[in-house]
Amino acid sequence: MFDYLDRCWRIVATGISFTAFGTGGILLWVVVFPLLHLLVWQQDRRRTMARHIIRWTFRCFVGLMRMLGVLRYELIGLEKLERGGLLILANHPTLIDTVFLMAFIKHADCIVKGRLRNNVFTRGPVRAAAYISNEHGQDLLEACIASLRAGNNLIIFPEGTRTPADGVISLKRGAANIAVRGVRAITPVLIRCEPPTLGKGEKWWQVPCKLAQFRIEVRDDIPIQGFIDAGQSDVMAARHLTDHLQHYFTEENQRHA
Repeated sequence: MFDYLDRCWRIVATGISFTAFGTGGILLWVVVFPLLHLLVWQQDRRRTMARHIIRWTFRCFVGLMRMLGVLRYELIGLEKLERGGLLILANHPTLIDTVFLMAFIKHADCIVKGRLRNNVFTRGPVRAAAYISNEHGQDLLEACIASLRAGNNLIIFPEGTRTPADGVISLKRGAANIAVRGVRAITPVLIRCEPPTLGKGEKWWQVPCKLAQFRIEVRDDIPIQGFIDAGQSDVMAARHLTDHLQHYFTEENQRHA
């Protein structure tokens, strides 16, 4: 009986959490960021302040989920993210991975889907923070490299979407292209959630039988100079780096499983 009531409460608490997320997004859009626009005229400073606001808003959201008993989390190696200009690559098992990373990473930038710029719940934060849109087309690579050179910490999920239910990780080559052409080491982040929840194809009310435990671990940087110095083209270097990352994340995922 206790397990049944606990699961019922976590369904309710998850609904409360996502309602708070949506409400917060609307308030940021219609109240907070318009005020910020009026009070701060300098565009770069306004964007920086908007990102700080989003970071602390996400921190509060994660704290709310923890307080309501929706999840627990453990952060390992967070001090490695105190630097600037990091290219952060993470696996993507759940819907709220982005929220977790952006809640705890300073000066975070990320690539967002173009439709989020028009979504009523996300348009305010996405536009105010000037995150990189995936609709940039051929300019996307240069926009990412420029963000890194400006000292931002760029978060990318190289799978491009959440990991499917079968757990098979398949990386796209975009992140490796950024690393190679921007000559930037990779800071890997491993996200684990046990039991799985909010995965690809799952509805928010499909909560697991037990409390979800998140483990977010920042690993040591992966150098890329060896791929660049191998005397091959950027295209081949990016291909080989993608293969290396594919093996890295797959091995770690299988080890956890």
